[in-house]
Amino acid sequence: MSVKVLNVDIEKCTGCRTCETVCSLINTDRVQPSRSRIKVIRYEKRGEYHNYIPMVCQQCSTPLCMDVCPTNAISRDPVLGAMLVDEQACVGCRICNMACPVGGISIDPVSNVAFKCELCGGDPECVKYCDSGALSYVSLDRLDSSIKRNKSENISELFKLMQSLK
Repeated sequence: MSVKVLNVDIEKCTGCRTCETVCSLINTDRVQPSRSRIKVIRYEKRGEYHNYIPMVCQQCSTPLCMDVCPTNAISRDPVLGAMLVDEQACVGCRICNMACPVGGISIDPVSNVAFKCELCGGDPECVKYCDSGALSYVSLDRLDSSIKRNKSENISELFKLMQSLK
């Protein structure tokens, strides 16, 4: 079985936040976007330009969140490759949150422990409800170089935008 990843196409995201709604409902039995494992961030430049970016754990090959966790509460699922948080072991110290380079891990406002996307057991609900096609769940080995090239250009533009907002 090849490793699959949640692929985010920021050019297709409309900012509807359906992914946040579905994620929170599936994971908490309530519509509570603050407890969603995916967060849609709106970037705006002087009120003219805006873009919506779904921020979600990228299941890094070198997971800094796991490396810095002082209680070893974060581990990798051997089948899916998803990073998992053991809520019983997590002390809510936020070190994982600070170490994550993509903002993919948060602290639950109710339980005060770390939480993140765990890929819904290999069948991500957010993908099913993303009408714009901004989210997909694809085999890592099928992502071709043109997709990677486009993503790098988008990320480069995003960093330029972020620098200009400072």
